[in-house]
Amino acid sequence: MCNDAIRHLKNSIVSRLQGLKRKLKFSNYLTPAPMAISSLAAFSVSKTLMKTSTSVPRLTMYNHLNITHNHLRSTVLKPKPPLAFIFKAHTPKSLTCNSYQRNQIKSLFTGIVEEMGEVKQLGYDESGQSFDMVIHSPTVLQDVNLGDSIAVNGTCLTVTEFDTQRLEFKVGLAPETLRKTSLIELEKGSVVNLERAVKPSTRMGGHFVQGHVDGTGEIVSMEPEGDSLWIKVKTSPEILKFIVPKGFIAVDGTSLTVVNVFDEEECFNFMLVEYTQQKVVIPLKKVGQKVNLEVDILGKYVERLLSSGFVDNIKSR
Repeated sequence: MCNDAIRHLKNSIVSRLQGLKRKLKFSNYLTPAPMAISSLAAFSVSKTLMKTSTSVPRLTMYNHLNITHNHLRSTVLKPKPPLAFIFKAHTPKSLTCNSYQRNQIKSLFTGIVEEMGEVKQLGYDESGQSFDMVIHSPTVLQDVNLGDSIAVNGTCLTVTEFDTQRLEFKVGLAPETLRKTSLIELEKGSVVNLERAVKPSTRMGGHFVQGHVDGTGEIVSMEPEGDSLWIKVKTSPEILKFIVPKGFIAVDGTSLTVVNVFDEEECFNFMLVEYTQQKVVIPLKKVGQKVNLEVDILGKYVERLLSSGFVDNIKSR
């Protein structure tokens, strides 16, 4: 009868261990060893005998406890800690204003003029080496930093100094800039288009404008129609080949849509609505004056691919 009781307890313990194994999902680690089962069974029998007989010393129970504990430690492996306790979660540092300014986009514009500024000073400095321009502009100075890029009549220029009290900033003009653009024609009191470089959150209201002027054009006619204004510009064939009807073009930094292209006259035209006329400097100019031109960058990439034989190489495969 005692053997039957031990066998019954042994089967009961095995069933409980198997149930525990399924719950904890440690099928590779939790395998009940015969010695551990025997020890647990002996411990259970000892407790039963203690209840029915006083002749069994309590020391027997403690001996079985020690044996059972040692065998369980040698056969049951502890589960590995989760990865969250091993690898601490990385908390990114918050972006400060200074770090953001260093990483923001500084060389892309949309062609949507933010304001018209006034030239306060233009010319060489005392050393005669640096050609600088000082511009009065309340809007673009709201969050200006040294080294920021501002498009002046569509020309990307770098802020070298600024004064928030006088609402002025200074930019330097390189010799190549003076040769390629119409900025050399400016003088004290001239009005210029201004636009800050875009941020990742800026709406792309115009088109991609780099501020890298391709050349200049000359205004050949200005004709009103209702409250709108037709303007025709003549330019070089090197620039005209990238201009297409209904395509984008930046004129003095203003994103505009080309209406027609006149190849024989080497001209193109566009129309300014009344609202645009009040926000940009183009209507303030006269026939014969120059404007800065930047063609759509996509056209230049396509022309480059075609001239390099890229398409021919694909066809020959």
